[in-house]
Amino acid sequence: MRKTILTLAALALSAGAAWADPVEGTWKTQEDDGAYAHVKIAPCGSGFCGTITRTFNASGEYKSANIGKQLIREMKPAGGGKYEGKVWRPSNNKIYLGKLELNGNSLKMKGCVAGGLFCSSQTWGRIN
Repeated sequence: MRKTILTLAALALSAGAAWADPVEGTWKTQEDDGAYAHVKIAPCGSGFCGTITRTFNASGEYKSANIGKQLIREMKPAGGGKYEGKVWRPSNNKIYLGKLELNGNSLKMKGCVAGGLFCSSQTWGRIN
């Protein structure tokens, strides 16, 4: 009996490592200046990173110079569907204190200055 319990516990622990974090996946950014992007969030280092995979404007898909660049950097779970790390803003090439808040298939992304006192945010939708 003890051997069975230990085996089940080991299987449960190994299966847990295979489960994806809910923030993982591909997300559509909010439209900004007539354009939007698809961002793939995946594990990197000890947190999560979000890389631009596709870009779109009113004419359809186009090849932006930002494809392959990380918008989300070093995001770590903070509990309750929240994550903290850094975000990159392509329009001014600056990195900000970043916060993510996951709510089902909606992801609120914030870039903040002054220790989080002033923030700008976007809401993204899950693609997959």
